[in-house]
Amino acid sequence: MAAAQVSLPLPVLPSGWKGEKDFKAAGSLSTPVQRNVEPVGPHFLAHARRLRHRRTFSEDDRIEAQNKAKNVENESDEDISEPEDPMMLSRDAKDWKGQDHYAVLGLTKYRWRATESQIKRAHRKKVLRHHPDKKAAAGSSEDDSFFKCIQKATEILLDPVKRRQFDSVDEAADVDPPSKKQAQKGDFFKLWNPVFDSEGRFSKTQPVPRLGDEKSSKDDVEKFYNFWFNFDSWRSFEYQDEDVPDDNENRDQKRHVERKNNNARKKKKTEDTARLRALLDECMAGDDRIKKFRKEERASKDKKRNEREAAEKKALEDKKKAAEEQERLSKEAEEAAKAERAEGKKAKEAAKNAVKKNKRILKTSLKDANYLLPTGQEATAKRIDEVLNDVDAVIAKLEPEEMAILASKLNGLKVADAVGPIWKEEVERLTGAGKLKEGDVRVLSA
Repeated sequence: MAAAQVSLPLPVLPSGWKGEKDFKAAGSLSTPVQRNVEPVGPHFLAHARRLRHRRTFSEDDRIEAQNKAKNVENESDEDISEPEDPMMLSRDAKDWKGQDHYAVLGLTKYRWRATESQIKRAHRKKVLRHHPDKKAAAGSSEDDSFFKCIQKATEILLDPVKRRQFDSVDEAADVDPPSKKQAQKGDFFKLWNPVFDSEGRFSKTQPVPRLGDEKSSKDDVEKFYNFWFNFDSWRSFEYQDEDVPDDNENRDQKRHVERKNNNARKKKKTEDTARLRALLDECMAGDDRIKKFRKEERASKDKKRNEREAAEKKALEDKKKAAEEQERLSKEAEEAAKAERAEGKKAKEAAKNAVKKNKRILKTSLKDANYLLPTGQEATAKRIDEVLNDVDAVIAKLEPEEMAILASKLNGLKVADAVGPIWKEEVERLTGAGKLKEGDVRVLSA
């Protein structure tokens, strides 16, 4: 294909543009630094290997592929290598439900913990060792029954649903609880932790709380036992179901087998729940932390009860003292009130008498002053009534204090010229304060 040339001229600069005044630098170059660069990485190693062994790219790829295949076949893979049981090698492939799939692949020390990568590696090693073609080439007359067991085990364990069904009934993964003799002599936590680790694989909630140790707090211990008393298990038992007929002709038989399997699962689920509860009760019975917490709880309750009783006793005593004090104060208050009433009565009587006295002084002042008439002129009855009516009108508007002040001014005065102005001044004050109206008092205001 011929190369095509494309002409891309630079844009024309604006008219009048000059580099000296219009050019603006966006940045500057940093100071150069000398560094040593070392080649590393898989591609450099491959280049060094080809250079050392004087290989081409294709030769190196072919030789490396052969070495890798050889390593896969001969690698030890100690984590997935287990000795094979002769009895297992002679198993009937048709009885696949009764076989231990983890044992077939050499993964018994991992079981439900085995990863997908480990399962695939174990399958590859088993296939390389037990493939029928390889045995036939080696002159072996053994059938391919165990190879079929390997294939079936791999099929089950690489299918998440089927593997969970098998793990649900994998009794080889269970850890038996310690006996009473073992629990008495051994370490409680070392004996029971593996049991609950094993049971915890069936929990829908992960991670599962640990049993802990003797230093665990009360909250952690209660959290652990509450979790297990309310254990939510995904465990099912359909792996042990009776095979359901696939033919469509015998539908009644198929329904019967399905009902039978469902009832069997429910029964096994109930039995497993009861087994776990009994296991938990046994663990709690031997847990010294529970005994310690209960002892502390009883001591705390006793302390609170004693404190409550002491508080109630003190409250009763305080109540009794308060009642006695209240009674005393009531008596004192009653006596004080009685004395106050007596004093009030005396004060009222004194005030009443003072008012009477002041009234007499006010009226006497006018009488002594000849009812404000000149000396020698006799007061008529009409004049006396008019003056006394004015006095009563003024007295009616006076407060006791005002009356006392007015009486003090008039006390001892007997001359009309002295008494009259004082009365006139008082009438004017009351009129200005709005207590008297013009015309209510005539004689005293004249």
